[in-house]
Amino acid sequence: MAESTGDGVEVEPEGAPPELNSPGGGDGGGGLPASAEASGLAARIEALFHTVRRPDREQYTNEEVARACREATGESFSTTYLWQLRTGRRDNPTKRHLEALAHFFQVPPAYFFDERQGAEIAKELALLGALRDAGVRSLALRAVGLSPEGLDTVSELVDVIARRDAARKRPSS
Repeated sequence: MAESTGDGVEVEPEGAPPELNSPGGGDGGGGLPASAEASGLAARIEALFHTVRRPDREQYTNEEVARACREATGESFSTTYLWQLRTGRRDNPTKRHLEALAHFFQVPPAYFFDERQGAEIAKELALLGALRDAGVRSLALRAVGLSPEGLDTVSELVDVIARRDAARKRPSS
């Protein structure tokens, strides 16, 4: 059962990854987290579900992940328990449960345990999420050979275009 343990994991194809504090996701609603600490844990788990994908690029289900975690730990790990962790309704998982989640999603366990390393890993996941977009990937690859001055120019152009796009999205007063 190689796929259920995270082998061949890919990132999703569309757009940028979700914000790390997005609620609930597509598996049964959000709801308010039980605490700020739970919110951080729930947001990190949710970010993994949104960013790390099955080989067919679909999001893993709670059942797939819970089953793989049960098999990895030999402990109880239900679909409901995983949903509760994702939504912040439960905020005190065992170390083994978090290690099983880390193993499944192929991130270091420090993603959950170390605030600084977790933030670094989240940045790397965000970068992977951005690079899954073909347009972003193409632009990045074309910029590889540019001089520092050329990269500065491209960066300035991107900033100008981003501001213009943001202004278009704002409702007019």
